[in-house]
Formats: sequence, C-alpha cells, structure tokens
Amino acid sequence: MGSLFNRHGVTPSPAFSNIMRLNRFLASAGLGSRRGVEELITSGQVRINGQVVTDLATQVSTDDAVKVGSRLLRQEQPLSILLNKPKGFVCTASDERDRRTIFDLLPQNWPRIYHVGRLDKDSEGLLIMTNDGELSLALTHPRYKIEKEYEVLLDKSFDLKDREKLLKGFHIMGGRAKAERVDVLGAQHLGLTLTQGIKRQIRLMLYDLGYEVERLARVRLGPLKIGEMRPGEWRILTSKEVATLKAAAPAEPVAKAKKKV
Repeated sequence: MGSLFNRHGVTPSPAFSNIMRLNRFLASAGLGSRRGVEELITSGQVRINGQVVTDLATQVSTDDAVKVGSRLLRQEQPLSILLNKPKGFVCTASDERDRRTIFDLLPQNWPRIYHVGRLDKDSEGLLIMTNDGELSLALTHPRYKIEKEYEVLLDKSFDLKDREKLLKGFHIMGGRAKAERVDVLGAQHLGLTLTQGIKRQIRLMLYDLGYEVERLARVRLGPLKIGEMRPGEWRILTSKEVATLKAAAPAEPVAKAKKKV
C-alpha cells in the first residue's frame, strides 16, 4: 500500500513555529478550537509567566510558561490521521472491560490525539483522529452539517417503500432522525448519507423499520473518502486534506430564514 500506510516509525508533522497567537497555542494544547478558547482568555483564566492575560492579540513563544488554572500547558505537535477502524474495537483511550481500543492500532510515541466523533464497537470504517481543535469543531458541530456516508448490509431485502420514510425522518431514541440520501446498492445493501450525529442512528432507524444491520461502515466524511485502506490501517492527513475538511464547514452558522408574517 506504500509508505502512507506504514504502521511503525512514522514521524508526525513538524512543530508549529516558535511564536504564535495565544488562542492558537491553547488550541494546539488540546483545549478546543481557537474560537472556543477565547472565552478562557477573556475571562482571565490564562496566565503567562505568572501574569493574567486577557488580550486576544497576545503572542506567546515556546519559552513562555502558559497556565490555565494550575495546569501548565505545552504545545503539541499537530497531527491528524485517517483510521480505517475495524469491527470489534472501541473508540476510547482505555476500557474498563479490557476490550481492544482504536489506540491499540497506533504508535505509542505520538502526541496526544483524540477521535472526532465515534463509531460503535460493531461498526467500522473512516475515523478521524486529531489534536487540532479547529478541525474537530468543524467536523462535529451540528450547525455545520458535514455529510457522513455509510454502507450498510441488512439481514433481509430492502423494501423500496422504506426509502421515503428514511428521507422524511421519524423519531428514534435520541431525537428526530433522517437520512439526507438513500442509495440502494443491492437487495440488502444500502448507501446512507447523514448530517446528524445521533448515537446509533442508522441501526435504530433501520431497526424501527424492521431490519437488523449486519454490517455498517463509514466510507466518507465531508470530502474525505476511505479509499482502498484495509481495516486497521491508518495514514497521516496532508495539510491540504486538513484545510479541505475545515473549508467544508462554513465560517459562520447559516442564518435561519425568517418566517413570513
């Protein structure tokens, strides 16, 4: 598969430059998106070299001691990867039941990274892991409506009359759920596209319609596709891919149309 899928001895991307804006530093330390950490700054929770700082334009360097509360922060090397999660692995750093986790598939000497969203133990496919707070926000915030495409194998043939029900939507445990697109790929094989993130949404929707899901795999997230990666393989995202994923989310929420009186 080539060096992109090398599972040992991968060197993360080069570190950030020595001087950067404070909000970018806090985001790189895993405290959230650049916008999200601004409240920490303006509310006086950040100290640099012992002094409280509230100016969003503040610059910091790697020589500065930056604290939020009693926590001394350090700059993390930027790292974002695409993992083809296999079935049977859970999305957590540690599991009290000693099940295999997605971190068992990765090198041990990397910067801290976090999974963006999750796939349940019995699901597989495309999973983004990153320490980039802006990327995580762009891919998970409900207002951005990022598309997630799945392939689903059912226990019996799909009745075409249920296609409209999936597109129209209905209530399941967790809220009202709907699919944005339903492609019939075979008698028991569907392609489903969602923009929501309700827990176990696809399984619950199809269960309510009388189906059991035998296999569920995410194959696309926004513009990024899983491609030919085998289960358990990963690769580092290019800077262009990261920028493209961020660009898939609008800079501001889409304004709601005003109701006519």
